[in-house]
Amino acid sequence: MSALEPSGTRTADLPAPDLADGGILGRTHRALSIGIITVVLLIAFEATAVGTAMPVAARELDGVSLYALAFSAYFTTSLFGMVVAGQWADRRGPLGALAVGMSAFAAGLLLSGTALSMWTFIAGRAVQGLGGGLVIVALYVVMGRAYSPRLQPTIMAAFAAGWVVPSVVGPLVAGTVTEQLGWRWVFVGIPALVVFPLALALPATRRMASGPADPSAPVPPFDRRRIRLALAISVGAGLLQYAGQELRWLSVLPFVAGAALLGPAVVGRRALLPHGTWRAARGLPSVVLLRGIAAGSFIAAESFVPLMLVTQRGLSPTLAGLSLAVGGATWALGSYVPARPRMEAHRERLMVIGMVLVALAIVAAPSVLVEAVPVWVVAVAWAVGCFGMGMVIASTSVLLLKLSAPHEAGANSAALQISDGLSNVLLLAAGGAGFAAMGGGAVSGVGGGHPGAFVVVFLPMGVVALAGAFVAGRVRAA
Repeated sequence: MSALEPSGTRTADLPAPDLADGGILGRTHRALSIGIITVVLLIAFEATAVGTAMPVAARELDGVSLYALAFSAYFTTSLFGMVVAGQWADRRGPLGALAVGMSAFAAGLLLSGTALSMWTFIAGRAVQGLGGGLVIVALYVVMGRAYSPRLQPTIMAAFAAGWVVPSVVGPLVAGTVTEQLGWRWVFVGIPALVVFPLALALPATRRMASGPADPSAPVPPFDRRRIRLALAISVGAGLLQYAGQELRWLSVLPFVAGAALLGPAVVGRRALLPHGTWRAARGLPSVVLLRGIAAGSFIAAESFVPLMLVTQRGLSPTLAGLSLAVGGATWALGSYVPARPRMEAHRERLMVIGMVLVALAIVAAPSVLVEAVPVWVVAVAWAVGCFGMGMVIASTSVLLLKLSAPHEAGANSAALQISDGLSNVLLLAAGGAGFAAMGGGAVSGVGGGHPGAFVVVFLPMGVVALAGAFVAGRVRAA
């Protein structure tokens, strides 16, 4: 699953759609709902498809040593896009951020799909991430403005359902395309599909959710301080990632520079994350921190699963991708469990259990490096981990809205996404550095590279996920 997933879904415990609105597919909302749900479907398909095609792309472009950077470049630039989109949408409405974001998303896919070197491929991923950051925040704002409170949970549930089919079908389609036509078509084929959802969503967004939230109030200027902090986060995270990939003495310089840029932006007095996030203060700070821990540890580990199966066990890209496919269904099922009315009182305990399941899945995955262990163990482990992630991710979004005043919902939603994206970048940087240090860059074919290069990715991420179980016990406000 991707950090771009619009989450916070609840189903059975939510009120029925407002009959006056006709539901999310009623005449009032039909075009908008189909448009933005299709956007989510494309994002979901891209997230699952890229993971399947990436091992082949990295080997063909002679860039396996930069494998983690190809993933994290997306999250690095999306951090900046999220903050810009939040301010853009608050002042002018979500229309501009949504249109520009989807255009950049498509342009990044085209750049990666036509790349002749790994660094050009990474640049494309960065452009794509900038667009993705704009889109995810814009979608949250559209939900808040265009749908009544009684319809919002329904559209959230539709977003979650939009991830199930791509998660199952995406690896099969991407693997088949990669093997029959080449990995480039996985990237260049998606932009053509962007036209349809934009043709539906943009006019409906202009009609139902354009302009500032309060048209009678003066439009405040962009908060340049927050923009600078967001840029510092993106550049700092990128420098840390680069330092982790280039294991030389000179790498100390970008590491120090990156840390200096990140510090004020994430732990300073006027940071972009809620005060107390890094010490897991009870309530909202712990919710934001937990989101980062869960997403970062899981995505960092998941990014290396297809590469491990292709290079160490000789699976085709299709079969390697399918090992993760069932996770889409179990993720949706995990989101459903805490949504049951009788489970509301046990939400905190379910989140703790969810993080334990995530930790167990991550630790179990590298067991397939032992030849005697069947490869289907990864599929089972990842299904369990996705179930746990479903419980945790859905609950963090629900709790965020509960703990946020109406005028703070946008800023706090951006903080949640920043925690998600920043954790992805930092943990991918750490995992990528360990992978490179253990000879992971030598992976080029079946049995290539040292199996220990994968172990030093998965086991630390399992420890981080287990730490998330402690943080999950602190999400209730004191």
